[in-house]
Amino acid sequence: MKYFSSLLVRAFAAEGAHVHLIARTRAGLDALAGEMRERFPGQRFEVHAGDLAQAPDRARVAEAIREVDVLVNNAGAIPGGSVDEITTEQLRQAWELKVFGYIDLSRAAYLRMRERGSGVILNNIGNSGAHVDAAYIAGSAGNASLIAFTKALGGPSLDHGVRVLGVNPGPVRTERMVTLMRNRALRTLGDAQRHAELQAHLPAARPASVAEVADVIVFLASERASYVSGTVLTIDGGAGSRGSIYAR
Repeated sequence: MKYFSSLLVRAFAAEGAHVHLIARTRAGLDALAGEMRERFPGQRFEVHAGDLAQAPDRARVAEAIREVDVLVNNAGAIPGGSVDEITTEQLRQAWELKVFGYIDLSRAAYLRMRERGSGVILNNIGNSGAHVDAAYIAGSAGNASLIAFTKALGGPSLDHGVRVLGVNPGPVRTERMVTLMRNRALRTLGDAQRHAELQAHLPAARPASVAEVADVIVFLASERASYVSGTVLTIDGGAGSRGSIYAR
């Protein structure tokens, strides 16, 4: 979700935010931070390189961003595959990053935000947790747990001045989605190049753009959504209501 993350940084920066950038590779972070500093002079863009699939790195990052007003959890790369296709090691590695990564950073941020009486935690999850998919079983199970975690934590959080909420994007045109669709086309149609055929049934015959999802996230993190907590907003163009959705 590299492109998604960079566009999300730009969207928050455009609202005047000082931004902490977190990813495994420092070179990419430095390049993006440099671009943002030139584009938004006077705003701070701090870089934290670390592998959020590793508990020590999560603890280090959580300490480095302890004073943030808004935490957006946006990491994760859970592979597709049915229960007999995905290995136990793949599942554990994927959940360590997305499921436990989200939970650990949310817990650390929530306790500090609750103490000071303000803050927002927003989890970018994925609609496969609500519309489960046997061909994406690790993602469906992991996302379902994050939906439950987000709602449970965000239920009483506003009593302490903190909002916890999430978004469930359906199909979003990212490099990751194209890879998933190519793999699915190979399995179901026998030809990875036919992946576009698997999207023809979507609302408006297309997935969402990254910008459409990023704008919703920025809005929900803002004071304009000050009474929104303990909920997860679906962004799928109505695909789930049609009874047909592809996993993110």
